[in-house]
Amino acid sequence: MLTGRIQTDTGAGGAGSAYRTLVLTNSSNTSCDMEGYPGVSFVDDAGRIIGAPANRAPANVTALTLQPGDAAIATLQQTNAQNYGPDCGLTQAHGVRIYPPDANDSVIALQDTLACSSGSIVLMTVGPMQPEA
Repeated sequence: MLTGRIQTDTGAGGAGSAYRTLVLTNSSNTSCDMEGYPGVSFVDDAGRIIGAPANRAPANVTALTLQPGDAAIATLQQTNAQNYGPDCGLTQAHGVRIYPPDANDSVIALQDTLACSSGSIVLMTVGPMQPEA
């Protein structure tokens, strides 16, 4: 059982995009193993996926064991949907759906932002899960 959140650090913005930290915390009473990349997509207020899922940023992958209460993180770059004009299909997103590596279940981390409904415009790039420092 995991909980998820999106954390924005001060100074995380760039030209047209922002770097955030995706955090998955083990909220169960047993250990949790994971290795690889999470699946990440914007969702609307009903939890339906909006647009294209995140691409993967090339990086080394590490196997992790999260004890109860431990967290793992991944870098999440989000591009401003308003950069894409009318082809974007600008849509209000209320969060991101996060699929832990090699899992079919998911969690939603709340985040009010704008997304593109077009499946051909990728607004996010995610790195692999890493131990929280």
